[in-house]
Amino acid sequence: MSTFSISVNGAVHMVEAEPDMPLLWVLRDLLNLTGTKFSCGIGACGACTVLIDGSAVRSCLTPVSGTAGKQITTIEGLSPDGSHPLQRAWIDQQVAQCGYCQPGQIMTAAGLLAANPDPSEEEIRAAMTNTLCRCGMYGRVQAAIQQAAGQGGAQ
Repeated sequence: MSTFSISVNGAVHMVEAEPDMPLLWVLRDLLNLTGTKFSCGIGACGACTVLIDGSAVRSCLTPVSGTAGKQITTIEGLSPDGSHPLQRAWIDQQVAQCGYCQPGQIMTAAGLLAANPDPSEEEIRAAMTNTLCRCGMYGRVQAAIQQAAGQGGAQ
């Protein structure tokens, strides 16, 4: 075991973990931040997406040892009061169905808008293509991202 200092949602945490422990399990099991979801475990679905230094990454594939000195943002830290433009747009567009993929969808979209505040429909589809939704809400996801982009969604 090693001790790691990681910055999550603006707070520094000291965690004891094996260096290769996936960030997903550090977040869920050691920090009790359960908004980030486990699904496939191989980085294929996107349910575990978080932001690291503003970029969307799969936390199931990211070892905790690779997060030193970086800012990690989970769905809980995007906007604790739900006021982020993406969160508001998700509600307005009635995106959530079963809800399981929503944290990963929103965090992937947040990474997109941080890099490209005014993406085209094609750029949205390309960015979201590997973030799976079992309920098939892709049209609503696209509409919500477009709405959030129009409201300054890269906050």
